[in-house]
Amino acid sequence: MDKNPISDSIHQHAGPELRDELLKLKGCRTGEAKMTKGFNLAAWFIIHTVGPKYKAKYRTAAESSLYSCYRNILQLAIEQSMASVGLCVVSTPKRGYPLEDATHIAFRTVRRFLENHGDTIEAVVFAVSEIEEPVYRKLLPLYYPRSEEEERASLPLIPTDIGNSEGEPVVPERQIRISEKPGSLEDDSEDESLESALGQVGNHAFARMEGDVDKQRKLILQGQMSEAAMQKQHLRNYNRWLCRARAEDLSDIAALKALYQTGVDMCGRTVMVVVGRNIPVTLIDLEKALLYFIHVMDHITVKEYVMVYFHTLTGEHNHLDTDFLKKLYDVVDAKFKKNLRAFYFIHPTFRSKVSTWFFTTFSVSGLKDKVHYLDNLQQLFTCIKPEQIDIPPFVLEYDGRINGPHHDPCQSSSL
Repeated sequence: MDKNPISDSIHQHAGPELRDELLKLKGCRTGEAKMTKGFNLAAWFIIHTVGPKYKAKYRTAAESSLYSCYRNILQLAIEQSMASVGLCVVSTPKRGYPLEDATHIAFRTVRRFLENHGDTIEAVVFAVSEIEEPVYRKLLPLYYPRSEEEERASLPLIPTDIGNSEGEPVVPERQIRISEKPGSLEDDSEDESLESALGQVGNHAFARMEGDVDKQRKLILQGQMSEAAMQKQHLRNYNRWLCRARAEDLSDIAALKALYQTGVDMCGRTVMVVVGRNIPVTLIDLEKALLYFIHVMDHITVKEYVMVYFHTLTGEHNHLDTDFLKKLYDVVDAKFKKNLRAFYFIHPTFRSKVSTWFFTTFSVSGLKDKVHYLDNLQQLFTCIKPEQIDIPPFVLEYDGRINGPHHDPCQSSSL
């Protein structure tokens, strides 16, 4: 949404629908990446990111944020099974980032990502203006030499600091951080920084003088730990999973199209869709599936949202067992349950209703009242307008065959 020539050009060629869809995303933090359709552009998707503002005294933070921009763009690209991606210059002159420094970060991040995760990406195109082209041409051979001769000539010109194995900036003094007064750290915020989530030593139980972790777990089981301490324990566990989710290649899970974001419901809340038939439980790594769920849902759950689960035509090989669901609930409980307003269960069977009742009654708390069983899409359309939800074709075909053709949805909802 920032006013600059690149952004203006994208909006001009994509059309007014792009701005409408961007408003549904409700913002994007620096270093984050979000995706919309391409609309009138000659591209399936547009990935949006926010580059950092540059100040010399905060150079380290700016470098890390710019790295995150490119890294998250590419991560989204492989999650959506994109074969190619075009990258403009993320940090514009308006934000003051030195062009040559920014180009080094762009090239090395892309190079490292392709080395580690780029098997499915066929082409990366750097799209630049006349202003940036000379710098890009000068630095390209350093990271993408076309011959051994060019590689030898470029080696002396490569900066000494080229980041870690992912291209991420490394700050030696931050690799180990133990608090000066470890017993005095208190932070009840649920929105711990990414740095804490990435497992800095300063956030470890040892550095914070929190005592024996095994003893803490025993106290939890015995019901003797305070609510605040339990919440902190849960948040640390969730952040460990989130760290793994952001680091692993989850493109095979993304390709299943079993979990995705669509529009908003009648109350303006984000709608997330789960397609049961697209979950081949016996064939996939369920731990990676859990990581993917956390990765996709993390930024959704900070505001009110609803979930739609299509149980349509699922078989035994699509049913997640109770142990996995309990593990999922234990990891995301406090983080995801707070803003979940409704869980719409579409085309339930008698068995699925009984299983869900037992699970929400005896295994989890505070979820049963949010579950609504809907036998047809007409009922769903009283809560979510048809144009606001992307429904798989087989679900539409099944519902039309069982329940007859759809009528105009009512304007009010009884749910």
